[in-house]
Amino acid sequence: MTCRQRRISTDRLSACKCVNCSKPPVRYIHLCSGLLWCSLVTGCATENRVATADAIARPAGLQQGEIHAAPFVLSWWGKIRDPHQPVHLYIEGDGFAWVTPSQPSRDPTPLNPLALKLAAADPAANVAYLARPCQYIPMERNPACNPSWWTDRRFAPQVIEAMNDAVSQILQQAPRQQLVLTGYSGGGAVAALIAARRSDVLSLRTVAGNLDMDEVNRLHHASPMPLSLNAKDVARTLAKLPQIHFSGSADRVVPLRVAEGYAHASHSECVEVVSVSGLTHGGNWEQEWPALLKQKPACK
Repeated sequence: MTCRQRRISTDRLSACKCVNCSKPPVRYIHLCSGLLWCSLVTGCATENRVATADAIARPAGLQQGEIHAAPFVLSWWGKIRDPHQPVHLYIEGDGFAWVTPSQPSRDPTPLNPLALKLAAADPAANVAYLARPCQYIPMERNPACNPSWWTDRRFAPQVIEAMNDAVSQILQQAPRQQLVLTGYSGGGAVAALIAARRSDVLSLRTVAGNLDMDEVNRLHHASPMPLSLNAKDVARTLAKLPQIHFSGSADRVVPLRVAEGYAHASHSECVEVVSVSGLTHGGNWEQEWPALLKQKPACK
């Protein structure tokens, strides 16, 4: 396999990064070949992944809906049981963005919707989960979708504006309430970039968040993404916002130093970085989440 440009997705189940492009390590060969078979032979039908998401969401009372946020149709699951309380909103990771380091997926819908699992584990009265562009919605109903939106432009200004619009539409169900934002992996970058555009965010949490895409790309020898925004660039803008950034001690995709670099750039006592022992990038965060939620973001 020869790679002229190398890309990664920070979603564990879609990352098939090779250390040596000419000869990928054995541990990646089986994963990549399995995902390639799934994508090209069976198609990994979007409806099957929607069914998987429903099986996670429904026991928690989260109902699926769609939001038109130009140029995309976005999928979300949620429950608003008390419009007088804040809305806890979760943003998904990059999903199944790449089949190989040089071949984008045809459908970025996540195989392991970890942010949805976190939302389902949140006991708050108002919980919403927002998928990223082109996830869960069939491509024929999302004509703006093309692979650039889940590869080079996944943090582009148009993406952040559309996601922010969708957040505003969800908040219409709880008027004048504040927002508790949580983002997983690449969704952590989106959450930070959205928070920098809003005045109604009560706090920000990220889980294995890609808070510095430039550093993550350097770490994995991936190509730069000049069409995307970097969450680290808004760290100072968010300096007064209470934040906790959780990082797994065994995360080799977005290691602890990424969150630490963001915190250092913020020059803020409102930003806390917490290392969670033993967890990998796509580990069982949902099992730890009820306990982690008890750690409240605050300015010291």
